[in-house]
Amino acid sequence: MDFRGILDRLRATGAPGLLGHDLPRAADPKDKKDKGRGGDPFLWVEPAQLPAFLERCRDDERLRFELLIDLTAVDPSKDDPNLWVVVSLLSLAHRHRLTVKCALPKAAASLPSSVPVYRAAQWHERECGEMYGITFAGHPDPRHILLPEDWVGAPLRKDYVFPDEYHGISCK
Repeated sequence: MDFRGILDRLRATGAPGLLGHDLPRAADPKDKKDKGRGGDPFLWVEPAQLPAFLERCRDDERLRFELLIDLTAVDPSKDDPNLWVVVSLLSLAHRHRLTVKCALPKAAASLPSSVPVYRAAQWHERECGEMYGITFAGHPDPRHILLPEDWVGAPLRKDYVFPDEYHGISCK
């Protein structure tokens, strides 16, 4: 099934939280600042509805996205008020892929955990939590995996200021 077929199926079944989609497009030759958008098509989903949306993607027989292959975050720019959570799904049964994005305000970066739907989300959410400062409500084990527990800040955010030292060790 191609992207349009997946989108149509999700709309037909009333997938919770589906906000819209974005397709790759060529640059507008009349606008020198428009570079177009490459990459894969993706869906925008309401953050609070992400687990229910993923459950629909997993359980619908015509979609059967059995695998969560990635869950990460992006800070588009220092001035952008949002972070993006990006989820990549794969259906082995139907041989199709889907990318899902959620926009979270940086000031209140929180959404429900997807671990009850896909156990593979556990480590991905932990990494996003400590590197981007995102809270995954209901996560079964939110301990850090990359940074010390007392680390201050979210190092992969564009507005992060790296400390001069950590416990007497120079970070410069």
